[in-house]
Amino acid sequence: MKMYRAFATVGGLTLVSRILGFVRDIVFAAAFGSGMVADAFNVAFRFPNMFRRLFGEGAFNSAFVPLFAQILRRNGRLAARRFAEDAMAGLAFVLVILSLSCMVLMPWLMYLLAPGFSENSEKFDLAVRLTQITFPYLLCMALVALLSGVLNTFHRFVESSSISIVLNTVLTIGLFVGFALGYRNDATAGLIQAIAVTVAGLLQLAHLAWGVHRIRFPIRLRWPRMTEDMQRLIARGIPGVIAGGVTQINIMIGTMIASLQPGAVSQLYYADRLYELPLAMVGIALGVVLLPELARHLAAANEQAAVESQNRSAELAMLLTVPAAVALMVIASPIVSLFFERGAFTRTDTAATSQALAIFAAGLPSFVLIKVFSPVYFARHDTRTPMLYAGISLTANTLGSIALFLLFRAHGVLPQLGIALATTLGGWINAFLLWRTLRTRKHFVADVRLKRALPCIVLASAAMGLVLALIEEHWVGELLIDHEMPNRVAGLAILVVSGFAIYAAAVVGTGLIKVPIRRR
Repeated sequence: MKMYRAFATVGGLTLVSRILGFVRDIVFAAAFGSGMVADAFNVAFRFPNMFRRLFGEGAFNSAFVPLFAQILRRNGRLAARRFAEDAMAGLAFVLVILSLSCMVLMPWLMYLLAPGFSENSEKFDLAVRLTQITFPYLLCMALVALLSGVLNTFHRFVESSSISIVLNTVLTIGLFVGFALGYRNDATAGLIQAIAVTVAGLLQLAHLAWGVHRIRFPIRLRWPRMTEDMQRLIARGIPGVIAGGVTQINIMIGTMIASLQPGAVSQLYYADRLYELPLAMVGIALGVVLLPELARHLAAANEQAAVESQNRSAELAMLLTVPAAVALMVIASPIVSLFFERGAFTRTDTAATSQALAIFAAGLPSFVLIKVFSPVYFARHDTRTPMLYAGISLTANTLGSIALFLLFRAHGVLPQLGIALATTLGGWINAFLLWRTLRTRKHFVADVRLKRALPCIVLASAAMGLVLALIEEHWVGELLIDHEMPNRVAGLAILVVSGFAIYAAAVVGTGLIKVPIRRR
């Protein structure tokens, strides 16, 4: 129950953050659509935002949290605080050098980040300027990640789970500041957004620093030093970041290739934002909660509790993720239309974005399973195996993205859909390899409850998807394409409520969830 409460806390705050993120994306899409400024900003924000995902959503903590928890348990708070200070000093030192170097070299690095932009000098120069402005966000996020790991180990999930609320709020304010100053879909509006990114990073860092101060665990910045614990952190941290961040690296590679097609970067970004709602609520929340949970159980040599946590996490992940994936595949178009189709975002953008969303959604369960399986390795101090599988997935995604992009474009199909398909296939490859090795090592053994639950979840989700398709085709189809916003809202609301009701009835009917009956 304690793990479920922590998951509810992280998932609930993540939901609030994603709702605010949708508000930001809706305003952003109306202002910029999928034009030059949108593409330039999305590339500029993608690089530091990838590091936010790598560090802030569990990948860095895959190495830090188990070591920190182990030192805290064995040697006490003072030794744990010294380790955290050493880790923060080393991280800050490396990333300050990296950030300054990248900011200076950005005119050349942009040929790697977005090679297709070189055909448009105005877009290329704007992307360079925006990326240079947003780059300090990288350093802030690395430090935020470390402080989040400390707080999570002490069962304080509220502060670390609410930092994205700060980001989305500040970026939305930045959009409205641009509107108030008369800037919309031009370079100056993009510059205001880039400045807002850096401001948000500083505020997020201050928020986490206050959280650590409240638990009376002050962490001060000191000169870096190479201790034995730091050597262990580096040895485990580099593979952990690569393994835990493979999904984000895949998306980054997709962005590079998508830059070859005008508008594709932004269309993939909008699709990515939509399918990341369930990914964030379920996968990231479970990953954040499960890692310290497993680290504590294994440190106490309680294998039974660790296995129970793994099974319930996998069950909960699939219970929530599979129906979300089916719904996003079946009703992708009305979702994209309702959220984004206004202002500079046209019906053509809706068609392209919804197709990409449906393909991304097919990989959603795999991305969540990666978040469930990876902590099992990390808690056992094995970051090399996930890194190896991440490398295999990354290679398959890169080669697949290039091949499918060129193949689709040659046959008159939207080439960015090839990138989405390769990303989905890469996710499933990674999840399968992680699961197979855990099963071989007997580190993840599905119990009777999980084995019974999985087919019930698939059947219930399939029934929901069929009903949604029939309702969309025969009942609310006209509402969904209506120009009047209230009609589109009503049409999508009918689909959402119907889908939820059908799925709930199905899982109760199969006995997957038992409804308590009071007897008089």
